[in-house]
Amino acid sequence: MLNIQEPVRNTAPATTWSLWDLGFRPFYLLAGAFAAIAMVIWIARYAGWTGELAYLRDPLWHAHEMIFGFAQAVIVGFLFTAVGNWTSRPTPTGRHLALIAVVWVVARVLVGLSWPLAAAVADTLFTAMAAAGIHKPIHAAKNRRNRFFVVLLTLIGIANIGFNLVMAGMIDIPARVMLQAAMDVVLLIMVIMGGRVIPMFTANAVQAQPVRKAWLERVSVGSVIAIIVVDALNMSLPILTVIAIVAGIAHAARLWLWQPWRTMSKPILWILHAAYAWIPLHLLLRAAAAAGLVSASVATHALTVGAIGGLTLGMMTRTARGHTGRMLQASRTETLCYVLLQIGALVRVFLPVAVPGLTLAAITLSGTLWSMAFGLFTLHFWPVLTRPRLDGRPG
Repeated sequence: MLNIQEPVRNTAPATTWSLWDLGFRPFYLLAGAFAAIAMVIWIARYAGWTGELAYLRDPLWHAHEMIFGFAQAVIVGFLFTAVGNWTSRPTPTGRHLALIAVVWVVARVLVGLSWPLAAAVADTLFTAMAAAGIHKPIHAAKNRRNRFFVVLLTLIGIANIGFNLVMAGMIDIPARVMLQAAMDVVLLIMVIMGGRVIPMFTANAVQAQPVRKAWLERVSVGSVIAIIVVDALNMSLPILTVIAIVAGIAHAARLWLWQPWRTMSKPILWILHAAYAWIPLHLLLRAAAAAGLVSASVATHALTVGAIGGLTLGMMTRTARGHTGRMLQASRTETLCYVLLQIGALVRVFLPVAVPGLTLAAITLSGTLWSMAFGLFTLHFWPVLTRPRLDGRPG
């Protein structure tokens, strides 16, 4: 589990620079700022307010950067912090952590230019350094239970290599295959971590007794793994439809057993349940898209905006508070961020379905709300993530 302690004492100087003390600090700030800025760029490009700019000639840049840039940065920041707790051994800090962050930034710049091979090298180096950063403590502690995170992070890196090779014209397959593979792996990470921490957080914070059924856990995780296999093998749409329906029902039942209705008084908790609710919705929409009933984009954005956006924002605020010695209680600013993002997800997914003629308006409004949410998060947590813990502890 990711242990988060309540504040104990206030002994740390308020002006000391602590950005490189633990992995969540730089990568949460980088991810938040990048999510806000990159979305503004994409809105401007999609609406036709700017000219063609390298990868911005179509949605591929936007899709790539939200998955391999934003989402991967949050995952790395979270894992650098969590693995240290799981193993009681250090993950990258100081200059080592700063170097990994610099490589991530360089990769983001190169992806925006017309140098796909250079971008592939930088992105691959970032993923390799991040995977090595969690492999070392996991291996040293013989923490077999969490070794698969190294594998999952590596799979995201492989999909990223494939994407860049496609963009360089060295592989003749649709780039969306690589993007879908990476999204599937990110989904699996959220399903696993959500199953670990959301019921625990709920039980600890409110009068609730979330239920976990072993058979349902196996179906929930196993069905997502099956979707990864189906997508990787490009199997027939009827098979995907059936598996996605089973997965959607399983995850809806899983969430119901966690008693989300008991979390309404605690924004820092309900955001996790609200974001997880987009997972079964995404899976059912994937089934509908495979059956030709809705656009695949609708299902994709239920996952990317609703689930990935919501869970990353919820976990970033919670772990940033807990690991800097602050109370696990969302401020008004953080609650506003949660609300803006959820409204943005609703607009992006349902408005184009209800009124197809308003698709551009939906994308513009949703993207604006997304940028506001992550921009506010970055500004609000800058002093939190750059200064020492309030309780004087390391990290």
